[in-house]
Amino acid sequence: MTTLKPSKGKILIAEPSILGDDSFNRSVILLSEHNENGSVGFILNKPSPYTIKDLIPEIDCSLRIFFGGPVSESNLYFIHKVPDLIPNGIEITNGIYWAGDFETVQELLTNGVLSKNDIRFFLGYSGWSKEQLEEELNSTSWIVIENEFKNLFKIGHNNFWKKQLIKLGGVYTIWANAPKDPTLN
Repeated sequence: MTTLKPSKGKILIAEPSILGDDSFNRSVILLSEHNENGSVGFILNKPSPYTIKDLIPEIDCSLRIFFGGPVSESNLYFIHKVPDLIPNGIEITNGIYWAGDFETVQELLTNGVLSKNDIRFFLGYSGWSKEQLEEELNSTSWIVIENEFKNLFKIGHNNFWKKQLIKLGGVYTIWANAPKDPTLN
Protein backbone atom coordinates (compact mmCIF):
# COMPACT_ATOMS: atom_id res chain seq x y z
CA MET A 1 0.00 0.00 0.00
CA THR A 2 1.27 3.45 -0.89
CA THR A 3 1.03 5.88 1.97
CA LEU A 4 1.78 9.56 2.26
CA LYS A 5 5.07 10.88 3.56
CA PRO A 6 5.01 11.67 7.28
CA SER A 7 4.77 15.33 8.24
CA LYS A 8 3.55 17.44 11.10
CA GLY A 9 -0.22 17.10 11.46
CA LYS A 10 -0.59 13.79 9.61
CA ILE A 11 -2.03 10.65 11.19
CA LEU A 12 -0.17 7.35 11.65
CA ILE A 13 -2.22 4.16 11.70
CA ALA A 14 -0.53 1.06 13.09
CA GLU A 15 -0.27 -1.72 10.54
CA PRO A 16 -1.76 -5.04 11.69
CA SER A 17 1.79 -6.45 11.42
CA ILE A 18 2.82 -4.84 14.73
CA LEU A 19 0.57 -7.06 16.82
CA GLY A 20 3.28 -7.92 19.35
CA ASP A 21 4.02 -4.31 20.29
CA ASP A 22 1.95 -3.46 23.37
CA SER A 23 2.56 0.28 23.02
CA PHE A 24 1.58 0.63 19.39
CA ASN A 25 -0.72 -2.31 18.60
CA ARG A 26 -3.93 -0.84 17.09
CA SER A 27 -2.75 2.73 17.65
CA VAL A 28 -3.74 5.88 15.80
CA ILE A 29 -1.21 8.68 16.31
CA LEU A 30 -1.28 12.40 15.59
CA LEU A 31 2.19 13.53 14.47
CA SER A 32 2.80 16.76 16.34
CA GLU A 33 6.33 17.19 14.96
CA HIS A 34 8.32 15.67 12.11
CA ASN A 35 11.62 17.10 10.92
CA GLU A 36 15.19 16.07 10.06
CA ASN A 37 15.91 15.38 13.75
CA GLY A 38 13.01 13.00 14.39
CA SER A 39 9.30 12.78 15.08
CA VAL A 40 6.91 13.21 18.01
CA GLY A 41 3.29 12.18 18.24
CA PHE A 42 0.48 11.24 20.59
CA ILE A 43 -1.65 8.09 20.55
CA LEU A 44 -5.24 9.27 20.20
CA ASN A 45 -7.11 6.06 20.96
CA LYS A 46 -5.64 4.58 24.16
CA PRO A 47 -7.24 5.98 27.30
CA SER A 48 -5.49 5.47 30.61
CA PRO A 49 -7.41 4.69 33.80
CA TYR A 50 -6.51 8.16 35.14
CA THR A 51 -8.21 11.53 35.21
CA ILE A 52 -6.61 14.94 35.72
CA LYS A 53 -7.74 14.93 39.37
CA ASP A 54 -5.95 11.60 39.93
CA LEU A 55 -2.63 13.15 38.92
CA ILE A 56 -3.14 16.74 40.06
CA PRO A 57 -5.53 16.61 43.05
CA GLU A 58 -5.84 20.40 43.31
CA ILE A 59 -7.59 20.42 39.92
CA ASP A 60 -11.14 19.20 40.46
CA CYS A 61 -11.64 17.84 36.97
CA SER A 62 -12.58 14.41 35.69
CA LEU A 63 -11.16 14.70 32.15
CA ARG A 64 -9.60 11.38 31.15
CA ILE A 65 -5.90 11.14 30.42
CA PHE A 66 -4.72 9.10 27.43
CA PHE A 67 -1.58 7.04 26.97
CA GLY A 68 0.45 9.16 24.53
CA GLY A 69 3.28 6.71 23.97
CA PRO A 70 6.15 4.92 25.67
CA VAL A 71 8.51 7.92 25.98
CA SER A 72 8.50 10.02 29.19
CA GLU A 73 5.43 8.26 30.55
CA SER A 74 5.68 10.11 33.85
CA ASN A 75 5.19 13.48 32.12
CA LEU A 76 1.85 15.05 31.22
CA TYR A 77 1.35 16.57 27.75
CA PHE A 78 -1.68 18.09 26.06
CA ILE A 79 -3.09 19.17 22.74
CA HIS A 80 -5.97 21.61 22.38
CA LYS A 81 -8.02 23.67 19.96
CA VAL A 82 -8.44 26.85 21.99
CA PRO A 83 -5.39 29.04 21.35
CA ASP A 84 -7.44 32.10 22.24
CA LEU A 85 -7.77 30.70 25.80
CA ILE A 86 -4.39 28.93 26.16
CA PRO A 87 -1.45 31.12 25.11
CA ASN A 88 1.94 29.92 23.85
CA GLY A 89 0.78 26.73 22.14
CA ILE A 90 2.46 25.45 18.98
CA GLU A 91 0.11 24.89 16.05
CA ILE A 92 0.30 21.33 14.76
CA THR A 93 -2.33 21.57 12.03
CA ASN A 94 -5.74 23.07 11.24
CA GLY A 95 -6.35 24.73 14.60
CA ILE A 96 -4.88 21.96 16.78
CA TYR A 97 -2.18 23.14 19.18
CA TRP A 98 0.41 21.35 21.27
CA ALA A 99 1.15 22.63 24.79
CA GLY A 100 0.77 26.18 26.05
CA ASP A 101 0.65 27.93 29.40
CA PHE A 102 -0.18 25.22 31.93
CA GLU A 103 -1.10 27.64 34.73
CA THR A 104 -3.81 28.99 32.44
CA VAL A 105 -4.96 25.42 31.68
CA GLN A 106 -5.23 24.70 35.42
CA GLU A 107 -7.34 27.81 35.96
CA LEU A 108 -9.60 27.03 32.98
CA LEU A 109 -10.11 23.44 34.17
CA THR A 110 -10.84 24.54 37.74
CA ASN A 111 -13.42 27.03 36.46
CA GLY A 112 -15.04 24.47 34.15
CA VAL A 113 -14.22 26.44 31.00
CA LEU A 114 -12.50 23.56 29.13
CA SER A 115 -14.23 20.35 28.11
CA LYS A 116 -13.08 17.08 26.56
CA ASN A 117 -13.98 18.61 23.17
CA ASP A 118 -11.34 21.33 23.67
CA ILE A 119 -8.32 19.54 25.11
CA ARG A 120 -6.79 16.09 25.46
CA PHE A 121 -4.13 15.06 27.98
CA PHE A 122 -1.49 12.37 27.53
CA LEU A 123 0.95 10.52 29.74
CA GLY A 124 4.09 10.18 27.65
CA TYR A 125 4.52 10.56 23.93
CA SER A 126 5.54 8.55 20.89
CA GLY A 127 8.98 9.49 19.64
CA TRP A 128 11.25 8.49 16.80
CA SER A 129 14.89 9.45 16.35
CA LYS A 130 16.30 10.77 13.07
CA GLU A 131 15.13 8.52 10.19
CA GLN A 132 13.63 5.93 12.60
CA LEU A 133 10.05 6.59 11.50
CA GLU A 134 11.03 6.30 7.84
CA GLU A 135 12.65 2.93 8.60
CA GLU A 136 9.46 1.76 10.32
CA LEU A 137 7.40 2.95 7.35
CA ASN A 138 9.67 0.96 5.01
CA SER A 139 9.14 -2.13 7.16
CA THR A 140 5.37 -1.60 6.89
CA SER A 141 4.72 -0.76 10.52
CA TRP A 142 2.66 2.36 9.80
CA ILE A 143 0.25 3.86 7.30
CA VAL A 144 0.30 7.65 6.94
CA ILE A 145 -2.98 9.41 6.16
CA GLU A 146 -4.15 13.01 5.99
CA ASN A 147 -5.76 14.42 9.09
CA GLU A 148 -9.23 15.01 7.67
CA PHE A 149 -11.02 14.90 11.01
CA LYS A 150 -13.07 17.99 11.77
CA ASN A 151 -12.56 17.55 15.51
CA LEU A 152 -10.08 14.96 16.82
CA PHE A 153 -11.33 15.59 20.34
CA LYS A 154 -14.80 14.25 19.58
CA ILE A 155 -13.62 11.00 18.02
CA GLY A 156 -14.42 7.96 20.12
CA HIS A 157 -11.41 5.85 20.99
CA ASN A 158 -13.05 2.40 21.11
CA ASN A 159 -13.17 1.59 17.40
CA PHE A 160 -11.02 4.37 15.94
CA TRP A 161 -8.28 2.05 14.61
CA LYS A 162 -10.83 -0.40 13.23
CA LYS A 163 -12.77 2.34 11.43
CA GLN A 164 -9.59 3.65 9.81
CA LEU A 165 -8.66 0.18 8.52
CA ILE A 166 -12.15 -0.32 7.10
CA LYS A 167 -11.78 2.99 5.22
CA LEU A 168 -8.53 1.67 3.71
CA GLY A 169 -10.43 -1.37 2.40
CA GLY A 170 -9.01 -4.53 0.86
CA VAL A 171 -7.11 -6.85 3.19
CA TYR A 172 -7.32 -4.19 5.92
CA THR A 173 -11.03 -4.92 6.26
CA ILE A 174 -10.19 -8.47 7.32
CA TRP A 175 -7.67 -7.23 9.89
CA ALA A 176 -10.12 -4.61 11.17
CA ASN A 177 -12.53 -7.39 12.13
CA ALA A 178 -9.91 -9.74 13.58
CA PRO A 179 -9.84 -10.21 17.35
CA LYS A 180 -7.30 -8.17 19.31
CA ASP A 181 -5.42 -11.41 20.01
CA PRO A 182 -5.59 -13.55 16.83
CA THR A 183 -4.50 -16.65 18.75
CA LEU A 184 -7.92 -16.57 20.45
CA ASN A 185 -9.68 -16.88 17.09
